[in-house]
Amino acid sequence: MASKQDYYDVMGLSKGASDSEIKKAFRKLAKKYHPDLNAGNREAERKFKEINEAYEVLSDKEKKARYDQFGHAGVDQSYAAGGSGSGYGWQTESGFGGFGDFDVSDIFGSIFGSGFGSFNRENSNRSTRGSNIEKSILLSFEEAAKGCRKILSYDVVKICPICAGTKAKNASSIKMCSKCSGVGQVKITQRTPFGIMQSSKTCSACYGTGKKITHPCETCHGKGFVKTREKLEIDIPEGIQDSQILRVSGKGNAGKNSGPFGDLHLHISIKPHSFFSRDGYNVWCEIPITFSQAALGDEILIPTLTGKIKCTIHEGTQPGDVLKLRGKGIKNMNYRGYGDQFVKINVEVPKHLSIKQKEILKDFENQSSEKNYQKKKSFFEKIKGIFEN
Repeated sequence: MASKQDYYDVMGLSKGASDSEIKKAFRKLAKKYHPDLNAGNREAERKFKEINEAYEVLSDKEKKARYDQFGHAGVDQSYAAGGSGSGYGWQTESGFGGFGDFDVSDIFGSIFGSGFGSFNRENSNRSTRGSNIEKSILLSFEEAAKGCRKILSYDVVKICPICAGTKAKNASSIKMCSKCSGVGQVKITQRTPFGIMQSSKTCSACYGTGKKITHPCETCHGKGFVKTREKLEIDIPEGIQDSQILRVSGKGNAGKNSGPFGDLHLHISIKPHSFFSRDGYNVWCEIPITFSQAALGDEILIPTLTGKIKCTIHEGTQPGDVLKLRGKGIKNMNYRGYGDQFVKINVEVPKHLSIKQKEILKDFENQSSEKNYQKKKSFFEKIKGIFEN
């Protein structure tokens, strides 16, 4: 088999080029050698095919990693299988040849179970997403209502910075698995009612990775991952509610084989407030006023989340009356605008009156007519009706 040119040389790049460098080089070379711009030029056509083949490998993180470790043998089945065919198209070390995408093993696997023809595609070479991290965060009433910025510290699993996830001490410590020739699968032969069938299973020597590591990385001890303490600055949105989960995308544990990171889930808990209580996006509070203020009316200062405001207590205000302060609640996270603040009036009855104060109240009571006490009059009328029946 004729040796192929190095893909990095084809693209005019050095090994370890970044994704953006690879994309930039591909655009430049593809435009230069495109067949539409080089009609009849056989050399340009050949070069264009080489560029596309190189870009297909180097633009795929998983293929690029295999190519960096094993060269063409890591991405080209004909190299891994030694370049030889297998007769009528039955299985080679790398798969079933001659049938294209038609996988004979899938048919017999569905009839006789996973022992026949199963390639075990869910092996250790598959990219998997990292796991999520669950963390609780405690906020004050004001922090939840107004929003805030928090600095969090938490443990997260990341790709080892020393070996870059290869698990090896250095590049020379990574060898192609001799048992499966770097494919990660080995051929097995089984006798069935239909004759002798060949199938594949995960290589027991390399566990499907296609490689053997002679000297593991000393930092991660050959795991490819390390647990580190992460500090993260988080913006808590205004109006977040108790027991709500705030998802921070991509801040969870690292994925396997270039898989995406998991997420960070923040479980919100809110401390109770000594004065305010919350009902959705509305705020409630209770204000004590004197008997005189309730009877005569007054102007008082009422605390809100944005400061104190002046509010009118109307003449004849009753205990339990509720005042509504429109728009003085908490911001609605789903819609524009704010909730309201509701103020419940609590009329305090004076204690430990002096003799003079008692005389004034008795005089007031004697001069008051029934019309001053509509609720009292209504109450006694109901009692009278009960006893008359």
